[in-house]
Amino acid sequence: MKKLIALLFLVNIAFVSCKTDKPKQQEAEVEADKTEVTMASLEDGKYTVNPESSLLNWKGFKPTGAHNGTVAIKEGSFTIQEGSLTSGSFAFDMSTITVLDIPADDEFNGKLVGHLKSGDFFDVENFETSTFEITEVEKVGEGYKVKGNLTVKDITKPIEFAASVSSEEGVVVLKGDSFKIDRTEFDIKYKSAKFFDNLKDKFINDEFEISFEVKASK
Repeated sequence: MKKLIALLFLVNIAFVSCKTDKPKQQEAEVEADKTEVTMASLEDGKYTVNPESSLLNWKGFKPTGAHNGTVAIKEGSFTIQEGSLTSGSFAFDMSTITVLDIPADDEFNGKLVGHLKSGDFFDVENFETSTFEITEVEKVGEGYKVKGNLTVKDITKPIEFAASVSSEEGVVVLKGDSFKIDRTEFDIKYKSAKFFDNLKDKFINDEFEISFEVKASK
């Protein structure tokens, strides 16, 4: 009798275990299905940038602090082939430079914006548009390493950065992770310790940060 009870107890444990494992298997299958849907939603084709919902972010540094702001992406497009980013080109409207860390109604905000547009920095009067063209894309895990040519003030230099591509309700979003650029390579030498002596703590860092988010659709 005891052997029979023990046998029934073991059978019951095995039955419960099977019931417990099945939902986990189903959950794994559902997660796999979600992944397949996400990948499938990234349709091949050429996507045109929506300027109203796309922005480039910048951040500059100096010993006493930092400033940050945005620049509008005027136009551009990128191509998806076999579910992956392959190419693209973008134009930035330098006349739209903003400063975000100073209140818009603060007098210094307008002065800084004006200075950034002047010949000391981006010389917007003569170089209103900057551009970036993708030359190579390497798949890295779930993201990409993007290489390309950045043109500022008619000077072109190669850059590279990490990026990701996702789809949100028919809109494809290309995000560039934060990366640094040496402004002096584009003839922006104002208060650079590389070119001017005796600046003490009044210099401005040569490198500044850039990141961006581009939303585009067919």
